[in-house]
Amino acid sequence: MAQSRTAIVAGNWKMNYGPKQASAFAMEILPELGQLTRGYQDILCILCPPAISLPAVREVTDAMPAPRIELGAQNMYFEEQGAYTGELSPAMVRELCSNVILGHSERRTYFAETDEVVNRKVQAAFKHNLRPIVCIGENLAQYESGATQEVIRAQVQASLSNFPAEKAGEVVIAYEPIWAIGTGRAATAKIAGEVIHLIRKLYHDMYGPEAAASLRILYGGSVTGANIGEFVAHPDIDGALVGGASLKPDFIEIVRKTIATKQKP
Repeated sequence: MAQSRTAIVAGNWKMNYGPKQASAFAMEILPELGQLTRGYQDILCILCPPAISLPAVREVTDAMPAPRIELGAQNMYFEEQGAYTGELSPAMVRELCSNVILGHSERRTYFAETDEVVNRKVQAAFKHNLRPIVCIGENLAQYESGATQEVIRAQVQASLSNFPAEKAGEVVIAYEPIWAIGTGRAATAKIAGEVIHLIRKLYHDMYGPEAAASLRILYGGSVTGANIGEFVAHPDIDGALVGGASLKPDFIEIVRKTIATKQKP
């Protein structure tokens, strides 16, 4: 099902960098990122700082505009407004961002988010013209017991169900094996590619060949400048959701190597 799809490299800053630090880091990396992306139109870079730092980073991106660099939120709630202390509505996110990460394993693990909750959030993102980056992945026990395919199938079918036909191809999925997140133990390109190929097949069965072919699927889990090339060389892997390395200048190297790999015939 391989076809020409715009690559995505998204940086999830997690709970790091308040407004001052986030602004300084954005000013450090944006000039070179902008230069890289101007020279290669088939890539999109998405910066996802903490919610409190989004306005500060937005000021920097507005001052240093680059057409292939966008902002994303790390989470949002599915309700439009109301008494939900500490939450962000889709409309609030849309004022600053065009993307939102949903269903990250840390949200599922620490904050008890279910597939059903994730699905409601994706539906809300669609209503507000936000691009959802939906995370799925198995934990170490599930991986070691050989349950990866079963877990992935259940998450895809529940988290990604009942989408409008015209929106199905706009979703971005991030396959993040939980056992590889922040551990330094990245999956191999072969392991990740097999799971991502399964995800695309499941999506094909749910939404048809066109949506499956246009679906961008990213790998996440201990991604670095040293290993990104092997992942994005796989025809089913369209980029990366980067955690720890997105807080360092190494993020630029990840983008550079993604471009170099995707440009190869």
